[in-house]
Amino acid sequence: MANEFPSTARVVIVGGGVMGVGLAYHLGHEGWGADTVLLEKSELTSGSTWHAAGQITHSTSSFGLGKCVDYNISLYSGVLEAETGQPVTWHGCGSFRLAYTEDEMDWLRHTLSVGRALGFNIELVGPEEIAKQHPFYNLDGVLGALHTPDDGHVDPTNVTMAMAAGARQKGVRIIRQCRATNITQLPSGEWQVETERGAITCEHVVNAGGTYARQMGEWSGLQLPMTSMTHHYFVTEPVPEFQGLERELPVIRDDKKVSGYIRMEQNRGLIGIYEKENPNSVWHDHCPWEYENWLFDADYDRVMPYLEESLNRMPVFAELGIQRDVHGAISHPPDGNPLIGPAPGVRNYWCCCGTQIGIGWGPGLTRELARWMVHGSADISMRDFDPRRFGSYATKDWQVVKAEEDYCLRHEIPFPHFNRLAGRPIKPSPLHELLKAKGAVHEEVYGFERPRFFAKGIAQEDHYSFNRTPVDDMIASEVKAVREAVGIMDVTAFTKVMVQGPDAYALLDRLTANRMPQKVGAITLTHMLNRAGRIELETTIVRMGEDRFYLVCAAFFEQRLLDHLAHQRDGEDVTITALSANWSALSLNGPLARDVLANCTDADLSNAGFRWLSAQEINVAGHSIWALRMSYAGELGWEFHMPNAACLDVYNALWTAGEPHGITDYGSFAMNAMRMEKGFKGAGELTNEVTLAEADVLRFARQDKDYLGRDKTLNTDLPWICAYLEIEPDGKADGHGGEAVMLDGDVVGATASVVFGPTVGKILAFAYVKPSAATPGTELEVVIHGQARAARVLGEPAYDPNSDKPRTDAKVSA
Repeated sequence: MANEFPSTARVVIVGGGVMGVGLAYHLGHEGWGADTVLLEKSELTSGSTWHAAGQITHSTSSFGLGKCVDYNISLYSGVLEAETGQPVTWHGCGSFRLAYTEDEMDWLRHTLSVGRALGFNIELVGPEEIAKQHPFYNLDGVLGALHTPDDGHVDPTNVTMAMAAGARQKGVRIIRQCRATNITQLPSGEWQVETERGAITCEHVVNAGGTYARQMGEWSGLQLPMTSMTHHYFVTEPVPEFQGLERELPVIRDDKKVSGYIRMEQNRGLIGIYEKENPNSVWHDHCPWEYENWLFDADYDRVMPYLEESLNRMPVFAELGIQRDVHGAISHPPDGNPLIGPAPGVRNYWCCCGTQIGIGWGPGLTRELARWMVHGSADISMRDFDPRRFGSYATKDWQVVKAEEDYCLRHEIPFPHFNRLAGRPIKPSPLHELLKAKGAVHEEVYGFERPRFFAKGIAQEDHYSFNRTPVDDMIASEVKAVREAVGIMDVTAFTKVMVQGPDAYALLDRLTANRMPQKVGAITLTHMLNRAGRIELETTIVRMGEDRFYLVCAAFFEQRLLDHLAHQRDGEDVTITALSANWSALSLNGPLARDVLANCTDADLSNAGFRWLSAQEINVAGHSIWALRMSYAGELGWEFHMPNAACLDVYNALWTAGEPHGITDYGSFAMNAMRMEKGFKGAGELTNEVTLAEADVLRFARQDKDYLGRDKTLNTDLPWICAYLEIEPDGKADGHGGEAVMLDGDVVGATASVVFGPTVGKILAFAYVKPSAATPGTELEVVIHGQARAARVLGEPAYDPNSDKPRTDAKVSA
């Protein structure tokens, strides 16, 4: 009977806020509605959703979030109410994001280009236009603003209730006043959700617990990194000047002065503030289960400087009292992005939590999660949201430090390559202190510290701008050294996994598109796909023994790789071991790399003795290490992989041998420039939203073998294809990814990765464009900082198109 408590379901969602209900709604639209149950311990929205301010904006430089936001606005502004008959109370008032400095203007120009690529109604305007639409805002010092006319705000509870109605129409069962008390995985692999009213066995379980999500994860042995931060907004007394207005004033986002937002709330004013120092985090260990519709007392001392400035900016508020203060908790993951996707290390446990902007991002992200669950892949890149982007290093104390950092950055300029420094270092390599003393500026990747560049003659720190900075000179110098002599880089952050056992070859062969390495010592570059035929990850496979394979891939894919191998395993007798924490790696590249290495080992380094794309165990500095002849820089080179204890000795030996040859340290920025010059694709292009055909990497797929996702990835009816572009530089700004690509005045795509290639003197980019725009020689334009730049599709690498340099042989003595 319909009122009986269910004992089984395909999906159980735990949590009835905008995220949990949004997922239920979209699972219904993907065909799983009748098999989905949602549990809420109290009433829908009673956690964080109900007290949200409810704004949403197209002003984002994130391509994936931009797609979500655009979908959400269409949902709120008509689609949802038409479908369900439930009111959502949409206020389509538009918004302005203000700029007071040239750095802010550059940010808005970049965001404008991203918005144009996504088809948004978006424009950059001056103070006159702002004043025309919002006559009450004090624009002293304002240079301009990004105007997004289709923005607005919505009632959070009404939206959630409307999606709940839509979910029920698709068969979803929503059970209120039913608290989950435990979630455990059964020996069968199914999940059991225990509640106050009984237990439900299900195939998939979803943690949509909001501020409870972390402690819910602990039931299942999971560490889900997030911290509850408290945020204020204030509602004023009625504003006399708002009476009789013909239309609602646009929302103002004032990042610099107010560190927040100001808008109308009916005939009152609403002021939201994200203070930039002394933030407040709560419930570090446990969010009390009895807290429902909970608010904290206002902490005026904490926000007073910004509150006072908001009254200066809105003089019509100055003599009014505060009628209502809202001070509630919101979940913040360490990097500010939500946790959307599979939980690490287990199968069919999904995260739908950690979303600090649930109304703005939620429905779009839950649509992608529903697609991921049902079809095996989302339709946008989920790398920035995948819960597996964090490892075991993300302890509770670290989570708090990083969440507080993120909160304070909410209204700071999101500069390219912004380096978040709190809570570091947490996973330094054996070379960290040595390289730091040599000028290294490090970045954090999956907890590891990796050198970005080496400061020489400039401050040893990041230099932020949307334009070129002195760091570009460092990059050019490092690239020149590698191209003309030899350079060495600490690449310890790479994911390193060993797969061994009698069935290791069979498992990997079934999961990889390229031919597996056939001989011991052979190396293969290949891709693993999901069942939708889209790219899970790119990996290098080294055959270290008959039944022993060493896999290397990008740092942030470690848990994704481990999970993919474990979940796709079908009875194969294999052992899978993560080596990243215990092994280090170095990369030696340049035309003199062989000369340097020859002074450190007795191994035959000639092409005959050590061929391209092969690996050998060699001895350097008294240590047995693995040398892989390969180069992401496109030069003669080797990677060295070894236990951590060997790393410092091996580095010192190579450095000493390299000093007569002018050896130079280089970092990830130079490496990125060199791989782009060579036309090598990376993680920015090879995402879960594209097939091998769309990424234009079918040359790495064998036509004569079967593998997971094969039939779908070979589909040549392509909506887009990854093109390699050469863009004319202007000496000032080079672009940062997401820029609109134009053909004959029409948007035909967007850039994925963009960098200046110092060797070739051109800006180089990978861009996903319509197939009609991808033919080599096609003349295009790329919009960088609001200016259309001439661009051309290349048909071969800009540097060393025949790949002669990596295959250079040893010199023969006369």
